[in-house]
Amino acid sequence: QVQLVESGGGLVQAGGSLRLSCAASGRTWSNSNMGWFRQAPGKEREFVASISRSGLIKYYADSVKGRFTISRDNGKNTVYLQMNSLKPEDTAVYYCAAGASISKQPGDMDYWGTGTLVTVSS
Repeated sequence: QVQLVESGGGLVQAGGSLRLSCAASGRTWSNSNMGWFRQAPGKEREFVASISRSGLIKYYADSVKGRFTISRDNGKNTVYLQMNSLKPEDTAVYYCAAGASISKQPGDMDYWGTGTLVTVSS
């Protein structure tokens, strides 16, 4: 079992930055690949970024490449999503997820947090 709690969401103007954190607990945390997904109102949940157990392999959605950075600190049991140059279309609830494989598919993730809301004003 892995428990995940996101934090760091909020309201920011376009062009601004936010850093999301995902605090993890559970026996299998260190063996888990991690991902960030988001869901905007009326839309399906979509992939944002993922990172391997070691932190050496990272994937990004094309829409955030060059603006967002995923990282993890296994010593602190925390995954981060640094979001720069935010756009109104980045507005969504952001979810942290853990899975046995590094994946871009929400269905491949085994554990989910409850999400944190990011609102980007124009």
